[in-house]
Amino acid sequence: MCRGSERSLHTRTDFSGVTTLRYVPIASWERLPAGYTHPDVAAVAVNSKGRVYLFCRAEHPVLIYERDGRFVGSWGEGMFSMRTHGITIAPDDSVWCTDDAGHSVRKFTPDGKLLLTLGDNAGKPSDSGYDGSNLTTITRGAPPFNRPTNLTVAPNGDLYISDGYGNARVHRFSPSGQLLASWGEPGTGPGQFMLPHGIAVDATGTVFVCDRESDRIQVFTAEGRFIREITDVQRPTQIVLARGRMYVSELGWRAGQRSFRHGPIERDLPSRVSVLDANGAVVARLGGPDPCAPGSFCAPHGLAVDANGDLYVAEVVWTIAGKAGLVPPDCHTVQKLQRVD
Repeated sequence: MCRGSERSLHTRTDFSGVTTLRYVPIASWERLPAGYTHPDVAAVAVNSKGRVYLFCRAEHPVLIYERDGRFVGSWGEGMFSMRTHGITIAPDDSVWCTDDAGHSVRKFTPDGKLLLTLGDNAGKPSDSGYDGSNLTTITRGAPPFNRPTNLTVAPNGDLYISDGYGNARVHRFSPSGQLLASWGEPGTGPGQFMLPHGIAVDATGTVFVCDRESDRIQVFTAEGRFIREITDVQRPTQIVLARGRMYVSELGWRAGQRSFRHGPIERDLPSRVSVLDANGAVVARLGGPDPCAPGSFCAPHGLAVDANGDLYVAEVVWTIAGKAGLVPPDCHTVQKLQRVD
């Protein structure tokens, strides 16, 4: 539950320029049913009717809400590991779920009927050299999947999957589930990845990949040719393209950690949500130093933007901070930020 009352949320003043974007965090937006809990909400998506889907690491993995936070229902019980990761809703309102520890990407009806499973690995990790300890043990790009993270649907219906914690690749599938292409190797150069974590495709078919531990977003053609990188981000977890802008959720750094791009981190850098223009310039930065304050973030991991421009932010609070006792048990795991024009 969010602490405090509603307040107007502007941007942080760590960039040049003036923003016209304003948001109000809606306190206690989610009306979670009695007996339900979710210490981690890994992802969030909004369908064509404005319904909000949460993908949780909990007994009830998929929770559905109306825009005003009224509970609609749940599904997925017993179907996923406790490392649920990404959720994407296609234009036809089918629901794609990425299960990190299950090494699976699956398509469901809006009410949870399984329609399609991508890949032929039967839930077993592909061989990238990854030994389960850290990213540096990945020695090569591998077939689908080894701890996949997210999926996006291209305008022509093709599917792009970022893969992942145990791989260093992007995979492209046809709408029917045929593997068309893969690209990426471990590393920090163009077209290489240190945890491809979030992914989006724009109206032209251009692919944007959150290369989380390289502190950048890489941009590719539909065929996987490197175009450019966006580097004014920190540990980007998810990217949403909407309303002519890029919305990016970003994990913070703690002093003493080490970035593959920047080296040792000398001071705490809070988690945040950034809004960028089409060229990658910062339009707004949301968040503050108190990770549990309304409108600030502890562990932003998933992001959605609805038709009104309102933001929904999912946070893996337990994984990042809760189990270490760094934040109180009531720190928010999902927030709605209402756009104020």
